[in-house]
Amino acid sequence: MRTVFNFANALTLFRIASIPLIAALFFSSMDNARPLAAMVFILAALTDWFDGWVAREYNLSSRFGAFLDPVADKLIVSIALILIVQSDPSLLNALIASIIIGRELTISALREWMSELGERHKVSVTGYAKLKTVLQMVGLSCMLFSKPIFDIDIYFIGSICLLGSAVLTLWTMLVYLIKAWPVISNGDYL
Repeated sequence: MRTVFNFANALTLFRIASIPLIAALFFSSMDNARPLAAMVFILAALTDWFDGWVAREYNLSSRFGAFLDPVADKLIVSIALILIVQSDPSLLNALIASIIIGRELTISALREWMSELGERHKVSVTGYAKLKTVLQMVGLSCMLFSKPIFDIDIYFIGSICLLGSAVLTLWTMLVYLIKAWPVISNGDYL
């Protein structure tokens, strides 16, 4: 593990720092405010992949980065979902946001508890969870952008991606809970 202040962690901190800018742009009355908010969101989302690559490639992993990276992911996704539900308060958007945010809180708590028991490896990230994240980021980016591009309804495409992400969100939560069930159901830990 390396020092707290490194380039990989700076990228993660950028992701957190971009949240107020995304919200300010989203609510701004200036022309193309929503597309600009989406562009900042996309840049921030790309740092999620890039900071991990930098940390691995240049041996810049740190305990602080291991803690902060998932926090940054959950914060930016949750805020984007809240912005979308606020601007388009449909039942579907509210359900999707509830599923995604609820799953993130549940799995974060499960991972923390499993870690305390020395069983964190039983709830490690799956390939489906990575696909869920990609669909989530694409969906949120499109919905934040909102405006059609070349007469293509970007918002609708984003809604479909986010719905797919919500389905995978429920699936991956079920997979994690099934993996953790032997530990959860063991009376020694209750």
